[in-house]
Amino acid sequence: MRALISSLLLWLAIAASSAWALDQDAVRKLATGDSDERTAAIAALLAEGDTRTSGILQAMHDAELFIAGDRILIVRNDIGIDALTGATVSPLPEARDEVAINNRVRRELTAALAALNLLSADPKERRSAVATLTDGAEATMLPLVRKAIETETIPDLKAALEMVRAKLEISSGERAVRLAAINKLGDSDSPTTKTLLLTLLAKSPEGQYAEPDAGLRAAAEQSLRKVEGRLAWAGRIGLAFSGLSLGSVLLLAALGLAITYGLMGVINMAHGELIMIGAYATYVVQTLFQSYAPDAFGWYLPVAIPVAFAVAALVGMLLERTVIRFLYGRPLETLLATWGISLMLIQAMRTIFGAQNVQVENPSWLSGGVEIMSNVVLPWNRIAIICFAAMVLIGIWLLLSRSRLGLFVRGVTQNRAMASCMGVPTARVDTWAFGLGSGIAGLAGCALSQIGNVGPDLGQAYIVDSFMVVVLGGVGQLAGTVYAALGLGVVNKILESWSGAVLAKIAVLAFIIVFIQRRPQGMFALKGRAVEA
Repeated sequence: MRALISSLLLWLAIAASSAWALDQDAVRKLATGDSDERTAAIAALLAEGDTRTSGILQAMHDAELFIAGDRILIVRNDIGIDALTGATVSPLPEARDEVAINNRVRRELTAALAALNLLSADPKERRSAVATLTDGAEATMLPLVRKAIETETIPDLKAALEMVRAKLEISSGERAVRLAAINKLGDSDSPTTKTLLLTLLAKSPEGQYAEPDAGLRAAAEQSLRKVEGRLAWAGRIGLAFSGLSLGSVLLLAALGLAITYGLMGVINMAHGELIMIGAYATYVVQTLFQSYAPDAFGWYLPVAIPVAFAVAALVGMLLERTVIRFLYGRPLETLLATWGISLMLIQAMRTIFGAQNVQVENPSWLSGGVEIMSNVVLPWNRIAIICFAAMVLIGIWLLLSRSRLGLFVRGVTQNRAMASCMGVPTARVDTWAFGLGSGIAGLAGCALSQIGNVGPDLGQAYIVDSFMVVVLGGVGQLAGTVYAALGLGVVNKILESWSGAVLAKIAVLAFIIVFIQRRPQGMFALKGRAVEA
């Protein structure tokens, strides 16, 4: 309904205009010419900078421009406007042919409409237009860009427009204008700017420079160095963020394992499946919100977090009570039993949800990202996972260091026999600790659902990495788990940028093997009389 009202208002405004002075020859070529003539007509109409031009170009883009004899009509919602005179046409001719366009003309129309939006009163439309034209502006748009710079009041948009103008003016016939444009491009951080400057410094097979003016080449070299420096920093920032993001995922996946493995020495091969259960719990909550509370869909994630924790914790406690409790001190049997349970859980998820991956949608407030440079965008969902991992870590630290359960867990970890003699219910502590570690794995699954699809094999991708983090950091050491997770995440991303993902994994694994050979206790050794004995 809103779109219909907007359309009616647009055409009424066009019809009411008493000064319809658009280039009629350009409008005719736009409707009846070939691709070259239509492209030239779009450029001519764009050069006029008339806001009414957008009505004709948008109509052509939306297949609402028609030819009826000698008349060119814009028809929308059964309202006809003569594109040449602006007069309302009633009744509409029965015999009229739609103006068909090819992909080339459609691209030109899209760029032209974006350029015309530079003069829009809506800042969002202007910002979108600047983003479209940053790497796709044509020389014919230069007058419109200059006009937009004069009227723009938002500082960052004005700066972006000046950069667009510089890219267009670099082809100017005036040397002073070109020199100013080249110097201005030195403030850019866009890869396309680097490519543009490199074209000026390119040589032909005969050794001739593309830019014969030595002064302009020197300015281009100086601007190129500045752009390359900014791009290098952008790459470093992006690499550091990717490493921190991967480290946060590894930390969430390994935190629960650090508690269960460090407390009871249980090699839980089903830990990855507890992560998977948390992800599927998030999917179920999302589905319930979509079915019963679609208007509150954006709030499904805060509800899914405690649900994922509770479901995974209950499964973990059940696992400890029914299987693991009878296998303490028997690591091989525990490993085989939990591996078998992991297969059972995978098959159960396939039976319930199907073998295909399911998609968990990001809430609207986690969509998009923060653009800190033109080629570096930090996604909101990754930022949220980093913050979430930090909050989970703080919560676990407070629980272990400030609560009665944490005191019991630390006591049992350091000396189980002495803790039992002091009245600590070690069996109950084992259950609660295993449930806590499993619940944290569920939180990891909830977080992972926001950056990828959820499937029965989700946990298999993280179980090995989780064990590597725990062993590298030191069994039972929370600080070691943090350092190991973040360190492995950053190192892995750095190695990936040099050698690729596969070789990076091999190099990290080789490093951990050598490190454990030199320091079997990991980065942080567990302290306690039982250990020292």
